[in-house]
Amino acid sequence: MKTQNLFKLSLLTVATATALTACSIDLDFNDDDDNDDHHQPQMTELSFAEIAVPLSLDAQQQIRASGEVVVNGKIQSIGYRRIMATAYEDDQTGEKFGLSKDYMDQPITFEDGSDYICNGTNAGVGSGLDFNSIIEKNNKLYMVSQFECQIGSIYVQELAQDEYGHLSPVAGTLEFVSQKDEFGGWVHCAGQTTPWQSHLGSEEYEPSGSLTVGDDGKTGDFYYDAIAPYWQDDLTMASPYYYGWTPEVEINAQGQAEYTKHYSMGRFAHELAYVMPDNRTVYLSDDGTNGGFYMFVADQAQDLSSGTLYAAKWMQTSAANSGEADLEWVSLGHANNAEIRAEVAKKPHLTDIFEFVDADDNDQCATGFTSINTSAGFECVKLKDINQDSVIDAADEKIASRLETRRFAAYKGATTEFRKEEGITFNEKDGKLYLAMSEVSRGMEDASSNDKGGPNHIRLDRNSCGVVYELDVMADNSVNSEYVAKNIKGLVAGVPFSYAAGDVYEGNSCDVNSIASPDNVSYLAESNTLIIGEDTSNHVNNMIWSYDLDTGKLTRIYTSPLEAETTSPFWYKDINGFGYLTAVAQHPEGRESDMESEIGYVGPFRFNLEMDK
Repeated sequence: MKTQNLFKLSLLTVATATALTACSIDLDFNDDDDNDDHHQPQMTELSFAEIAVPLSLDAQQQIRASGEVVVNGKIQSIGYRRIMATAYEDDQTGEKFGLSKDYMDQPITFEDGSDYICNGTNAGVGSGLDFNSIIEKNNKLYMVSQFECQIGSIYVQELAQDEYGHLSPVAGTLEFVSQKDEFGGWVHCAGQTTPWQSHLGSEEYEPSGSLTVGDDGKTGDFYYDAIAPYWQDDLTMASPYYYGWTPEVEINAQGQAEYTKHYSMGRFAHELAYVMPDNRTVYLSDDGTNGGFYMFVADQAQDLSSGTLYAAKWMQTSAANSGEADLEWVSLGHANNAEIRAEVAKKPHLTDIFEFVDADDNDQCATGFTSINTSAGFECVKLKDINQDSVIDAADEKIASRLETRRFAAYKGATTEFRKEEGITFNEKDGKLYLAMSEVSRGMEDASSNDKGGPNHIRLDRNSCGVVYELDVMADNSVNSEYVAKNIKGLVAGVPFSYAAGDVYEGNSCDVNSIASPDNVSYLAESNTLIIGEDTSNHVNNMIWSYDLDTGKLTRIYTSPLEAETTSPFWYKDINGFGYLTAVAQHPEGRESDMESEIGYVGPFRFNLEMDK
């Protein structure tokens, strides 16, 4: 990707679902690379059609996307194009896309002998394909794909790009990425293609450190026990602390995948790690109930193996319009991968890190204990002498800050009241960060039962349709970063709505002309356009929207099949002169390829065509 390219886009939308959406794109590609072998356009005008809410069963069971664009007055067909789906088999390498393997990298099968493929069809296994990075290395295109099952698999596939910009898998290049040297993978959710062309992933819904294996060989936690096949049904080989980290995959000069877990970045329900333009400041979202919001500042650019972790403290200034607050960043201390990995390898128990006592009848904690409320609920905690050096000091805090990041953040006074915190993206042109919150509920509500024992920092009205927040980003010398979010306020919110029986929109509980449960977000670089994907049960079909940051208008540009999340919307502004908006339909229902998650893209935007003078 040419980092010096400048892409300028402006988008205007209209309300009617069948009309062409009036858009304009001004492209100004400035590239000093004399070896650039594709034409860079100077100016392009673009318009595309908005799609309607699918109403017929046939339409609801399809992937639908804007199908027509006008570039420089010339009509082009874009639409949606599939790249791959789960269970795709490479006859030359013998690999199957999404096949889970055990700690010896041997394929896993179910009791009936069928392949253990992470595609959403197997009860208790997980959701399916989630995020896919398209990486430019070695004069080739690679796609790194991660799967959101308890046994979280990662695959690398080389892609071909034809003269029209269409992407397709190259036979003989599908390869499984082993995670065995870092204890295996777990519930890989959202991700990012980093500025240095690597795949930065996630491990969501970290298992509780209180789990222990009983005489029956199980812990009793159905979600965690599903990893047993990875350990060849011996859960005593595993530890809950093996999971809940940020993995990274890089492609080396030989085209081989190099896999790392960044223990330095903390352990919680990682939805997404998003790298800022300095290549060292990373924002981290925490999915679930009563989670935190985190910022990691690496010691060196393009190296996430060591750095300082911070947790946000919400200091509310208004409850109106989904809330507004100033942000304070509470330091959780410095750590590196090696020292935290060494602690993980010891397979600790939660009670090795914190001491717990019950609150009294007035919900007060005993002297010496701190009252917190996190995803684990109301607890009275005291940090223990973890490293057993006869003193509770910074060394113990370092271990707790990474192995029990959410509890430690609350212990230090940060906010752990966020609900279903999801995607993150950045608008460098305006210095704005965007954060999706799938719901405003529970700990985010004022006087909620989820505030018991906690500080009740966030005091908002409930909105089950969710909101996308906007954060101002600026330099802060105290944390040695140019990209520190200083405040947060609601930008665009879903609208709860009850459709009457017999209405064409019956079954939707959020307005079909607005977002519902925003999940992943992607900003189109240098533009006024924010992409918002849904993961909701409040719309019959999940949708992807284009949001005009100038006018506040939403345009529906993609709908997924019934039951399918819209994961991975990610904008690639220039891959050899073409633009792509990737999208995954995760665990769809009712199509010929029943329940196969698939990765594809809206596009290609043909920016390498000869421009009219």
